Amino acid sequence: MRRERVLIFTLTLLLAAGTGAAGYFATRLVLDWQANGAIAALSAGRDLPVRANDRPELLFARLAFLSTRDRFDEAQPLMNRIAASGNRAIASAAYYDLSNARLRAAISHLEINEIDPAVPLVRLAKEGYRRALALDPGFWDAKYNLDIAMRLVRDFPQIETSGEELPPEAAKRLWTDLPGLPRGLP
Repeated sequence: MRRERVLIFTLTLLLAAGTGAAGYFATRLVLDWQANGAIAALSAGRDLPVRANDRPELLFARLAFLSTRDRFDEAQPLMNRIAASGNRAIASAAYYDLSNARLRAAISHLEINEIDPAVPLVRLAKEGYRRALALDPGFWDAKYNLDIAMRLVRDFPQIETSGEELPPEAAKRLWTDLPGLPRGLP
């Protein structure tokens, strides 16, 4: 009799564990299906809102949607959430995509000779490429695009002052920040 009770208890426990696991996987399947549908809709060009606790893949899809439409102010908080998620591969790709969008916008400004709005966009793009490379040092495309951005706006060492006025010769700018669009080989 005791043996039968132990067997029934064990079978009941296994059945409960199996039902719980099936419920968990069914829930994950439905959530994945919903996330994939939202990603497909964003990829197709439909604007869908995302929540702060959504999966990094969905946040990345929304970031890509916003960055291709030059909505950088809305894309930056998503970038911060993706970076905080801990998924290095998605964070690196997100930094790269957002930097590419900023660099494209800067080049569009430069093509119509609008230098002032282009310089900060190039600087933000360079910072994004550097962060992508910090997460994935072998990311060759980010290295290449960082090189292009570095040619657009050079990083010159800043003159350090201790609260004193700059001498007149130090105050003169010898080079502009934006030497021009790189054309061909150096």
